[in-house]
Amino acid sequence: MKRYGIMHGRLSQIIAQLGHGELVAVADCGLPIPPGVEIVDLALKPGTPSFLEVCDTILTELVVEDFVVANELASRAPEVVNHLRERVGTLGQFVSHSDFKQALPNVRSVVRTGEWTPYKNVIFVAGVAFS
Repeated sequence: MKRYGIMHGRLSQIIAQLGHGELVAVADCGLPIPPGVEIVDLALKPGTPSFLEVCDTILTELVVEDFVVANELASRAPEVVNHLRERVGTLGQFVSHSDFKQALPNVRSVVRTGEWTPYKNVIFVAGVAFS
């Protein structure tokens, strides 16, 4: 049994298996997930777990070199984008919500949260722990 970190077995496995440049998304409850893309569904009830709670937990174990969010998140919740910038250490990339959804077939997995706020979605780009 693990003592700390991500306790969800499948999510822990996905993070351990990600290679440099591979993508994993964290999503609100409403984001449509394309057929064939694995979903790790953590949603328990509206708001639980929250988007930032899940992101922060993933970022304790995953080396991330960049992130992608929709322009709509930046305009509606700039504090969330600033939080991601601080945690990841990059400015991030911004695309339309439509383009964000079109990128989803390229992610290894989507982690669905209980987030009940529109546009709270991010795609993390895996980095490497060595230089």
